Parts: sequence; structure tokens; C-alpha cells
Amino acid sequence: MTSTTRTVTLAHDAGGPGVDLTVDERGEGHPFLLLHGGGGPQTVAAFAGLLAEQRPARVLTPVHPGFGGTARPEGLADVRALAELYVRLLDELGLSDVTVVGNSIGGWIAAEIALLRSERVSSVVLVNAVGIHVPGHPVADPATLTPAELSALAFHEPAKFAVDPSTFSAAQRAVAAANRAALQVYSGPHAMADPTLRERLAKVAQPVLVAWGESDRVADADYGRAYAAAVPDARFQLLHRTGHMPQVETPGQLLPVVWDFAEAYATDRPGD
Repeated sequence: MTSTTRTVTLAHDAGGPGVDLTVDERGEGHPFLLLHGGGGPQTVAAFAGLLAEQRPARVLTPVHPGFGGTARPEGLADVRALAELYVRLLDELGLSDVTVVGNSIGGWIAAEIALLRSERVSSVVLVNAVGIHVPGHPVADPATLTPAELSALAFHEPAKFAVDPSTFSAAQRAVAAANRAALQVYSGPHAMADPTLRERLAKVAQPVLVAWGESDRVADADYGRAYAAAVPDARFQLLHRTGHMPQVETPGQLLPVVWDFAEAYATDRPGD
């Protein structure tokens, strides 16, 4: 499955310079907006390809500005602003019946998109999302961890997915550093959480699935259950033998979960 990469320039709400978004697109069919976490766009690229290959799906994977070597406009500085940006992207592309899927901070963005109640979005899937505060269940702060420490917390089988930064080229090191800097800006001063988000989630009206890797120690399964409990009528599904990034570690398990939920709430069905 080949992908097409394009730059979409979105006008700034306040009339300032436009925001350039790098967007990869694969496949045809039910539209998905797939939002990556702090590890960068490569953490969802393979899953996007799998979804587009194995299901009738049109999968769009934007790069959060500041990640993957892209520029971050100075005024784009929090998760809510990113959510508003992506809803404008859906408007610009004229999409409807979109399933938004987000992992980690991408899940936080997806939760904020749900709160915007765009008519273009038919369902939302939060995959090991962060962003809420749950007493007794803190989210690990990547800024305080080495790559090895983060892998140990993030994966069911860390040895299979270990990253050795000493093997990085200078360009790769620069991108990784920029990714970390962008993540710190977007996640704000409260270490991967917005103290208001958990209460605000009571206003979500769209169908939401909270899917969670049972071995996640970045944000544990009880944190995930609290996330689901905060959203009216949300469904919680535990994913076995996988951690913080099921789309990387067990994509074959995650794919039918995401697809079946999207299909159950699709509004644009053939013959309708």
C-alpha cells in the first residue's frame, strides 16, 4: 500500500499566518484521522498502512507541527489548539463520517476533538490516551525518562522494541530532540495532563471507545478505566499482552477493535 504525502495550509483563526500540516494518506473508504503520540508519526505509520490494506479505509495521518522535522508556529502551543486545527483540516478536506483514532497524546487530542462536537466526526477511539488526572495513577513523564526506561514502561515485551539512541544519525537525533520539545510544549505545565479535562469529558456526545493495553505502565489500565468512566456511555476494552502502543506492538489485535467500532457508528453506509 503506497501513501501520498501532502502539505495542507490552514488559515489561522485569528487571521495570522497559515499553519502548514503534513498529512499522509492511504487507501479508500471509511475515513480515519489517525493521531500519533509523543514518539512521533512513525509510531502510527505501519498501522495506517495495515488498516488501509485490510479494510476499506481512507486513513489520514497528520504530523503534529513540531514533530518529524516540521515547524511549529509559535501560537500553536496546546492540545486544544491542535484539536481545533484538526477539525479545520476535516472542514478543509470536506470529510464526513470520520473516525478519529488517537494514541497517547494523540488520544488526548482526539478527546478534545470529541468535545468540539464536529458533525464531521462519527466516532472516536482513544488508545492508551493521556490527558486526565487520576489520583493514585500518575502518567509517566517522558521528559524525565531515558529511552530504555520509557520502553520498559511502554511495552509488554520491551526487548523487542528497544531503541538505542547511540545508533542515531545527527539528523535523527535532531528530530528526536525536536519531538521531545514539541511534546513538552503541547502537554503543558501539568506533566501530560489538563486538570480540567476529566470533568469536561462529561459533555462528550459522540460514541467513544477507550482501548487499553493491559501491560501499559506509562498510564495503567485503571487510568484507562477512569478515562472511559468520565465519558458518557463510553466503552472500555482491555487489550491483552500489549502495552502503551498497541498499534506498534499488537496491530493485528487492535485493528478489528478499531474497525468494528468505526463500522458500528458509521453514518455514510452504501445504500443509505
